[in-house]
Amino acid sequence: MNTSRDYGMELDFLTEEVNELKQLLSQFIDLQSLHKPLHLNEFKNVVSVTEDDNDLGAIFYSGQYRGQNGFRLDPQQRNVSQLLDLDSDKGAKVLAALGNKQRLDILTTVLRGPLTGSEIVDQLNMGTTGQLYHHTKALLGADLLVQEERGGRYSLPPHRTLPLLLLLSAIVDLLDTSNYMELSEARNNAVAYLGEQHEGYDPNQLLWAVLENSVLEHEAGYCSEISLILQPDGSVTVADNGRGIPIQALPNSTKTPVQTVLTEIGHYNSSASVVAPGGLKGINMPVVNALSERLSVEIRREGKVFRQDFKHGIPQSELLVIGVTRETGTSITFRPDQDIIPSSFDKTQLIDRIAEFQTNYPNLKIQILE
Repeated sequence: MNTSRDYGMELDFLTEEVNELKQLLSQFIDLQSLHKPLHLNEFKNVVSVTEDDNDLGAIFYSGQYRGQNGFRLDPQQRNVSQLLDLDSDKGAKVLAALGNKQRLDILTTVLRGPLTGSEIVDQLNMGTTGQLYHHTKALLGADLLVQEERGGRYSLPPHRTLPLLLLLSAIVDLLDTSNYMELSEARNNAVAYLGEQHEGYDPNQLLWAVLENSVLEHEAGYCSEISLILQPDGSVTVADNGRGIPIQALPNSTKTPVQTVLTEIGHYNSSASVVAPGGLKGINMPVVNALSERLSVEIRREGKVFRQDFKHGIPQSELLVIGVTRETGTSITFRPDQDIIPSSFDKTQLIDRIAEFQTNYPNLKIQILE
């Protein structure tokens, strides 16, 4: 029996095993790094920042793109003072180029995978290649797109992929500001919603919009009682025994339907609206929220009571669980902004309006409480 050993072959085998182990360990470290923040002493080749260098501090960041042709971004440092002193003209041009809806759609589409011009046109329903050529020419010139030879597929340059993804991540965190801008515009243009009034705006117009949402719930077959409570501080509460606004976040979103209904002026769920005499635009729940110095919503459903508070339309809290209940329904309490609508609710108007509702909806009970 030949008992001699081939040490060279065994050494090669062990070397191969060690290399595979090192590779697995490296992958594990990369994966772990995605779930923990990088500490300052983990950054290599980063110059330390002292108070003399920059009183505003610095931002340290790194990243990893775990996708096709994925890569890691080496640790980076940006002094805050340098960021704030950037060339605003050039910065505005970058944001303007990406702020064009069709250009942003093109970039996010090719991020999913390289596409030909005709494929982009089909996916974005652009109709013709004329629009595509206009935008791709600008993006190619800005080094935000590359194209294969002879009119081939478009894709993002590898070195632009991660910065664009980081920018999109930041945009996601700022998306709600677009809704808040619309709310602010509603406050600055209240006349478009409330109409030109010589004796001041009528706060009852806001109340009609809130009341109509509860009436719609009755029309859907889920609400039989509505209570209107005139509070001593000038606010009013509209409470119904409907289903309660859904509280689960929408698909692919961290925002609850409650916040959507109360902050997105153009959202399809805010279809209920009242048009004030002389008003150019309908008043829906986000408009009521925007024109209120404070608004609170309480939702009773799924055995719990939920609450969220707003100021001038801006959320002041998350949707919080504040109690338990066997009831269902929604309560909206709001106080019109006294700087815009200093008048009080007119109880006589309110009684007349309720009489109209009860004539039209005999099975709906509406009561006024003080």
